[in-house]
Amino acid sequence: MSARKTLASLKPMGDINLTPLMDLTFILLITFIITFPLLEHGIEINLPRATAGDLASETARTIAMDAKGALHLDDRPIAFEELRAALVEMGRLSPDVTVLIRADERLPYGDVVRILKLLHEANLARMALVTRAEER
Repeated sequence: MSARKTLASLKPMGDINLTPLMDLTFILLITFIITFPLLEHGIEINLPRATAGDLASETARTIAMDAKGALHLDDRPIAFEELRAALVEMGRLSPDVTVLIRADERLPYGDVVRILKLLHEANLARMALVTRAEER
C-alpha cells in the first residue's frame, strides 16, 4: 500500500519541457525551406533564350502560357475569353500597367500573337516578352 501517493505529497513541476516544441519548430522550418522555391514558380514554362535588359515590375501583371497552351493570369488559370475580359478591364482601369508575357518556347508563333492581339484590343501598350538569359 505504500505505492499510493496522496495529492499533498506530489510536487508541482516548475519547468516546461521544450524539446517537443523545438522539434516541431525545426520540422516546420525545414518544410517551408523545401516547399517555398516550388511555390514561387508554380507554372512550368521553358522560356526561349535571348539577350535583354532587366524588367522593372512595380505595376506589372503576368500572362503565362505553358507548353500545352493553358493560360494563366498572375499564376491563376484563366480561359481565353476570361483573359480577354480581364485585359479590357485592366486597360480601362490602369492603361499604364506593364504586361509581362511568359510563353513556352515550344508554342506555335500564332498562339503568342493571339495574346499580343488581345493586348492591342485592350489598349495596353506596355508589354514585354520574358526570356531566359543566353548562356555565354
